Amino acid sequence: MTSDAIARPAPAAQAPARAAAPRWAGPWLVAAGLFPVYLVLSVGRFRRMDWASWDLGIFEQAIRAYAHLQTPVADLKGPGANILGDHFSPIIALVAPVYRVFPGPVTLLVVQAALFALSAVPVTRAASRLLGRPRGIAVGVAYGLSWGVQRAVEFDFHEIAFAVPLLAFALEAVLARRWRAALLWGLPLLLVKEDLGFTLAALAVVVAWRSRTTDRRTAWAALGLAAAACVFAVLVFTVFIPAFATDGYGYWHKIDGAGPFAGTGTKLATLGWVLIPTSGLLALRSPLLLLVAAPTLGWRFLSGDDHYWSTDWHYSAVLMPVVALALVDAIDTVRRGERPWLRAYALQLPTAVLAASLALAMTSMPTAKLTEASTYDKPDRVVAIEKLLDRIPDGATVEADTTPLTRLTSRCRVLWIGGSKGVVPDWITIDNGNKWAGEDPTRYASQLHPGERYTLVGEAGGIVLMQRDTTG
Repeated sequence: MTSDAIARPAPAAQAPARAAAPRWAGPWLVAAGLFPVYLVLSVGRFRRMDWASWDLGIFEQAIRAYAHLQTPVADLKGPGANILGDHFSPIIALVAPVYRVFPGPVTLLVVQAALFALSAVPVTRAASRLLGRPRGIAVGVAYGLSWGVQRAVEFDFHEIAFAVPLLAFALEAVLARRWRAALLWGLPLLLVKEDLGFTLAALAVVVAWRSRTTDRRTAWAALGLAAAACVFAVLVFTVFIPAFATDGYGYWHKIDGAGPFAGTGTKLATLGWVLIPTSGLLALRSPLLLLVAAPTLGWRFLSGDDHYWSTDWHYSAVLMPVVALALVDAIDTVRRGERPWLRAYALQLPTAVLAASLALAMTSMPTAKLTEASTYDKPDRVVAIEKLLDRIPDGATVEADTTPLTRLTSRCRVLWIGGSKGVVPDWITIDNGNKWAGEDPTRYASQLHPGERYTLVGEAGGIVLMQRDTTG
C-alpha cells in the first residue's frame, strides 16, 4: 500500500516536463507561421513584376559572383563595380552556397523571409521568459507583423535581413544576462553594413553598463569592444570601401542637400510610428532603445534624402527587434515598480501592440493583400514579358531598367539603362509603357550609344526589347 501510494503520484510529478515541450516550441511556431506570410508577400510581388527598385538585381549579381568564387561585381552599379565599394556587406556571401544550388532571384527572397521569421524566435522567447507565455506570444506576433518588418519584406532583398536576427538574438542574451553570448551575436554586425559597427558599439555599452556591478571584467571587455567597433566602422568608411570603389564612399552626399532639418514633420511622424504602435511609448524607459537604436536613427535623421527618413522601404526593419525587446525590458522593470497605474498600463501593452499590429496588418500594411486573389496570380502581362525576354540568349550583355532586369540577372550580364559607361550592350530592354523613351525607343537606344543601331525585336506589356544591329 505504501509503495503503491508513493508510486502513483509519479506521473503527475512528470507532467511539468511533458508540458515544457510546447512552451519551448511556441517561439518556433510563431516563426513558422510568419515565414509563409513573408514568402507570399515577397515572391508574389516578384511574380507580378511589381518592383520599384533595382536592389534585388544588384544583390543577385553580387551573390551570383560569390557563388562562382568570383569578385562580387554588380554591373548594375556600373560595369565592373565591386559591391564592397558600395556598401560593406560581405555577410551576403553566406547566401552563395544556397544560390549555387538554387540559382535565381527567388532564392534571395526565400532566404530573406527565413531570416526575418527566425528573428521572431528570440523576441518571442525573451518575452515569454520575462512576461509569461501568453504575453510573450503576443509580443512575438506583434513584432513579426510590425510595419517595419512588413515594409522590408515587401521591398527587394537587402543585407539588413542578416542584421535583424543578429540584433534580436543579441538583445535576448542581454535580457538573460548572458553577456558573452550578447557580444558574440553582435560581432557579425560588422560584416552586415558599414554603419552597424556603431550599433555594435552601442550594444557593447549596454552590456558594460548592465554587467558593471556583477562582472567588472566583462564590463571592461565590452567597453573595449565598443571602442574597437567604432574604430573598425571608421576604417570601413574611410579605408575599406574606398579601396574597392573608384571615387570613395558614394553616400556622403546623402547628408548634404536640404540637411537634417528637411522634412521635420515626416521625421517626427516616422519616430511616432517607431515608438507608438510598437510599444505605446513604454520602450523609451529602456536603455536598449535609447542606445542601440540611436546610431540607425541618427544617420537616417541627419540625411536630407526622404527615402531614409520616411516609413517606406526597408530602413526601419533593424529598429523593430530593438523596440520589441526594449518594450519587454521596460515592462519587466515597470511591473516591479511602485506605480500601480504604470504597472497596469505596462501589463496591458502586449495585448495592445498585438491588436495594433493586427489592425494595421488587415488594413494598410502589405499583409492586407493576402486576402486578394491577385496576390497569388501571375498576370498574363508578366507571362508575355517573360516569353519576350526568353529571346535573349544566356550570357548576353543587356542594358535594362527596373521592371525586366530581375528576369535576366541570373543568366546575363545586366547593366543599368544609361549607366553602361562605354560598354555597348547586345540587347536593350526597358519598360516604355508610359512612352518615357518616346514613340520610337530604338532612337533612344541609338542616343545612348552613338554610332550603334538597334532594331525592335518585340513588345509585351509595355516592355520593349531591342537588339544591336551588327549587320552594317
